[in-house]
Amino acid sequence: MKRRVVITGMGTINPIGHNIQETWESVKEGKCGIDFIKQIDVTGYKVQVAGEVKDYAVENYLDKKEARKMDRYTQFGIIAAKEALADSGIDMEKEDAYRCGTIVSSGIGGLKTISEEHTRGEQRGFEKISPFFIPKSISNMCAGEIAIHSGFKGVCEGIVTACASGNNSIGESFHRIRDGYQDVMLCGGAEGCICELGLGGFTVMQALSTSQDPNRASIPFDAERGGFVMAEGAAILILEELEHAKARGAKIYGEIVGYGATCDAYHITAPDPAGEAAARCMKEAIEDGGLTTDDIDYINAHGTSTHLNDSGETKAIKLLFGEDAKRLMVSSTKSMTGHLLGAASAVEAIITTLALQNGFVPATINYKVPDPECDLDIVPNEGREKPIRAALSNSLGFGGHNAAICLKKFED
Repeated sequence: MKRRVVITGMGTINPIGHNIQETWESVKEGKCGIDFIKQIDVTGYKVQVAGEVKDYAVENYLDKKEARKMDRYTQFGIIAAKEALADSGIDMEKEDAYRCGTIVSSGIGGLKTISEEHTRGEQRGFEKISPFFIPKSISNMCAGEIAIHSGFKGVCEGIVTACASGNNSIGESFHRIRDGYQDVMLCGGAEGCICELGLGGFTVMQALSTSQDPNRASIPFDAERGGFVMAEGAAILILEELEHAKARGAKIYGEIVGYGATCDAYHITAPDPAGEAAARCMKEAIEDGGLTTDDIDYINAHGTSTHLNDSGETKAIKLLFGEDAKRLMVSSTKSMTGHLLGAASAVEAIITTLALQNGFVPATINYKVPDPECDLDIVPNEGREKPIRAALSNSLGFGGHNAAICLKKFED
């Protein structure tokens, strides 16, 4: 018999909040976290805006000496993990550490460190760069640092599937608990690559919005969309086997019931415009949860604000849901947060969980110009107080990666 898996702890730091409470209040208010870039000088750059973590001072969260050994993405991951662990109330003195695992992803890892240390190497010689260069830059280190902090000794991995990484981490963690390999999983994603190299790399791909107006940059499903907005931060969830959670009196936010993963096998960066593999991914997640399309009330879309993604995702939803797609609420919270790359779907999983728990559907903010290719109910500009039973959260990544998780409002 498959075991039920519930969410008992959450933590985040992102462009609209330094914790869960701030983030959810911002979602309800429809707050835009996009602003002019402050951490680097972008004078003369085509791209001027991003979703930065506001007023970030690492010493408010971590020991400064320890923080110097971590890339920015790892710092964010540790901060979110600390909140999630405290929120969950897990007492490791009462747990079997080998039944507790960690899967935390990053799409790019320590790009800021790579860029900075390469510059230092060219100036001073490559044998005089930081001895922490490798552990700071590798993309599995966030998972490793979190495991050290938490004392979780079960599986420890960092899945890298570009912008689908967060959902793959959550989905694989869900399966490990459901199928009996672990009792508790700490999972999610972290990203922190708003730097000259990261910004330049995505700019020359023509992937980023060049809008000079922060409120018209990340505009998913809008006909005037012209690219995504880079963002940073982290989000961590504590997943737990239901009876294990109940035995220790844990509070339960919601239930994860299904996970799907496919590949377009089409193009290195462009999604398949037919949407077939993305539709199959959602179908797998729904069926994995023992549900049907009739059970789904809301989809937190990948919705990046690029032309191909938003039109392709719309086609995928129509392909799977048919005429029923018209009744679905489909919003993109990237309109508020920007695109956190490998951490995006982890933030969106938290938002979707809170939407189910609170009966509130987040809006796609700053929407102005309808696009006939994106003719779904995208919950424009204002969120809705409305009970939802089950929801999907979608993520798609360069390389053709598709990952979807299916969440339900918890009922004992």
